[in-house]
Amino acid sequence: MLKYFNGLGAAFASVFLLASGAQAQESTPALTETDVPVATQAQSAEQDRQQILQILVEGNRRVEADTILSYLLIQPGDVPEPRLINLSIQTLFQTGLFSDVRVAIDGPTLVLYVEENPIVNRVILEGNRAIADDKITDEIEIQPRAIFTRARAQSDVQRILEVYRRSGRFAAQVTPKIVELPQNRLDLVFEISEGPVTGVRRINLVGNRAFSDSELRGEIVTREARWWRFFSSNDNYDPDRLEYDREQLRSFYNDRGFADFRVVSAIAELTPDQEDFFITFTMDEGERYNFGEISVSTEIADLDEEYLARIVATQPDQLYVGSQIEESIDTLTFAAGAAGYAFVDIRPRVTTNREDQTVDIEYVINETPRVYIERIDIVGNTRTLDRVIRRELQIVEGDAFNQALLDYSRNRVRSLGFFEEVEVEPIQGSTADRAQVRVNVTEQPTGELAFGAGFSSTDSFLVDFSISERNLRGRGQFLRLRVSASSRRQQIDIRFTEPRFLDRNLAAGIDIFQVRTDFSQEASFETQSTGFSLRAGFPLTRSVSGSVNYTLRNDEVNTFGGVSPSILRAEGARLTSLLGYSVSWDRVDNRNEPTNGFRVAFNQDMAGFGGDVRYVRSELQAGIYRNVFRDDIVFSVTGETGLLLSWGGDTARINDRFFKGGNSFRGFETAGIGPRVVQRQTGTDELASGDALGGNFYAIGAAELAFPLGLPEQYGIRGSIFTEVGTLGLLPDEDQIEDLGGTAAYTVDRLEPRVSAGVSIFWDSPFGPVRFDFAEALVKETYDRSEFFRFSTRTGF
Repeated sequence: MLKYFNGLGAAFASVFLLASGAQAQESTPALTETDVPVATQAQSAEQDRQQILQILVEGNRRVEADTILSYLLIQPGDVPEPRLINLSIQTLFQTGLFSDVRVAIDGPTLVLYVEENPIVNRVILEGNRAIADDKITDEIEIQPRAIFTRARAQSDVQRILEVYRRSGRFAAQVTPKIVELPQNRLDLVFEISEGPVTGVRRINLVGNRAFSDSELRGEIVTREARWWRFFSSNDNYDPDRLEYDREQLRSFYNDRGFADFRVVSAIAELTPDQEDFFITFTMDEGERYNFGEISVSTEIADLDEEYLARIVATQPDQLYVGSQIEESIDTLTFAAGAAGYAFVDIRPRVTTNREDQTVDIEYVINETPRVYIERIDIVGNTRTLDRVIRRELQIVEGDAFNQALLDYSRNRVRSLGFFEEVEVEPIQGSTADRAQVRVNVTEQPTGELAFGAGFSSTDSFLVDFSISERNLRGRGQFLRLRVSASSRRQQIDIRFTEPRFLDRNLAAGIDIFQVRTDFSQEASFETQSTGFSLRAGFPLTRSVSGSVNYTLRNDEVNTFGGVSPSILRAEGARLTSLLGYSVSWDRVDNRNEPTNGFRVAFNQDMAGFGGDVRYVRSELQAGIYRNVFRDDIVFSVTGETGLLLSWGGDTARINDRFFKGGNSFRGFETAGIGPRVVQRQTGTDELASGDALGGNFYAIGAAELAFPLGLPEQYGIRGSIFTEVGTLGLLPDEDQIEDLGGTAAYTVDRLEPRVSAGVSIFWDSPFGPVRFDFAEALVKETYDRSEFFRFSTRTGF
């Protein structure tokens, strides 16, 4: 700046010299041009082009002088051009480090005066009660130890206001205040006046003829404000949500044949009392269309156009459904990927025929080269070894790309249960015919500390404690120690499984156990079994697996006085040598929480290869799972049946029979249904319930609908309604006691069905998943034993 004042002074000096010259001209003779000294002209030109020999920086405290000088466009030895000085000042301002920059030139010295912006010591929020501090601080840019500028503060004010607008508070006000501190520091305080929540008083729909207002209001997310919606914020006005609702309406109409539908306008008007909004959607429905001609065109020889046209979701003469176009693109992409073409470009050509109200679709598949897998990368496995994941993949480097195998590999990795998220994505390789496959996984806890508790109408209890690790040392091995105790059962067992025994696709394991069961209240006997099991499992096909097992155990049965001959015959110790196998067909999308698919399992155990008992036990389980209405509503139908047959002249003892109830038949106690010893009460036809005898045959089926309860998702609460029907019976002749009349005890063995129904509540609580079962036995025999409530919980680590 001093340079410009020097220039201004030189101008005034020139004027003064000209005036003096005029006066001298009057008193002295005029000089000719040749009389002007040459030295005077050279001296003036040299002064105008004087070089800068030194640059000084003053006013800086935190920023080093060398750092500041690095931003200058002028250096010692340069001539101080105004353009370069101005650009240097602008560059220093753009760093955000300085609030003021000035330049002065004193002869050969350029002095740069700077004033640094202060440092933010703290960011303080005052007055925010409806929105937590972290939700605001995550949005603003200014943070502690950052450089403060007024422009950033004003920008953060707008960001805070936007946070409040998204929560429905359009009357919010934010005032930034500065508290200066020593050493060029400050506290930045945002004083917030939140104002009232601006709700949606009414949603108006204009132009809809095919669907009612109530039906369309149910499709959009925004809701009219009502007092009972205290858990939801969807009745607060949010302009972003309004745009989403426009898209929801468009999708709703497009999926019902209205290909020309559009939302003309979505207007929000503030009510006269400034408290709520009126929202008006103006729509143009257009006409309803059907699909016309559907075709697929491609230059890829390996893809059959006629076959592809048959498998797409869009079919001629059907109602136009917009979402089916995207589904068809996904289907074609999958089909091309299965043929080895990883990165096909599929574009639908849509032709609207307004004369006959049809829409023609041509799916154009652009030619791409056949792709081979160049490399497989696994990302995110911080604990699980790479080989544990790779052995589940159905592809290796060098294979032809196959989308079907990629999807199957993803499902196999997910089914391990080690990862919260599993994504398998192809990436363009080094050349057009090469692809890289990236397997992104997110580890989740695989250890589990489980605790369960249950209650019944007869005050029986259950406590179950176990420590298990499903991914031991990241090798995929399973180890569990379990201790459970109840009023009738105590169990200790250790289980270990190696999923790839001898590095083959063979799972092998061993179980060591001791189980003591007290049926004194149900059947007047108790058992204690001690032994071990060896087992091996192997796949038969992609979805069918088999296993074999061998168990050797010692079963000791102790009876109490006054028991029936059926129970008394089982008293004593027996050695059971049992060989078994099982076959399962599993096509569910998630083994732990299936939402789609089915599973079938059959297992059979044969006792008599050594030991003291001989029987064949067969069981069959099946289940079907389907999404209904929405993805988070799952309907399931499950069933199981079993049959026990003795051979070699032996008769199965009571401890080898089936007992059902409790977890296996909700609404009834453990051993609450089936054959039983009963006795008529004196003077009445009522039967007194005695010992349960178990049965050689059972069949139980259940239908259940699981759904969200409408509470916020973060609460983790879901519910279900269910009904179960089943039967248990088929006692051997040796254990039947005839009814001789009077008050003598006898056995009942009726295969009449029992029916129960109820509701379940699932809660993902902070200390682990909790389940509450409320069931009522609707159809039962007078001698059955029912229960209404059951509770269980567990926690993971």
